[in-house]
Amino acid sequence: MSEQWLNKVNWTDDGLVPVITQEVSTNKVLMFAWMNREALRLTADTGMAVYWSRSRNRLWHKGEESGHVQKVHEIRLDCDEDVVLIKVEQVGGIACHTGRHNCFFQKLEQDQWVVDQAVVKSPEDIYRHE
Repeated sequence: MSEQWLNKVNWTDDGLVPVITQEVSTNKVLMFAWMNREALRLTADTGMAVYWSRSRNRLWHKGEESGHVQKVHEIRLDCDEDVVLIKVEQVGGIACHTGRHNCFFQKLEQDQWVVDQAVVKSPEDIYRHE
């Protein structure tokens, strides 16, 4: 299979592209992350979201520890060809490492960040290291 399509992406100088992850059933934005060329190729090939973790400096298969994988339904490239949008089914209903449905749970109200989403499952229960 040709990987020529990857050349159309305007990668950052460090070889990354920003990725917005949206829930296919609700159109809610679940999270923001980064992909390198290999992560985007693997995401397209496997149908499962794979990102580049800048903090770990390695590929990150979403849900590899938590089990909250993302099944990819659609991959889109924006008009400037420098942002990727993926539409996913969020398995388990939790996208955020804090145990919330999505990562955008803080809302600015009267000059203060207010948490407006409850924790669905405690991170301690999600990320048990035995």
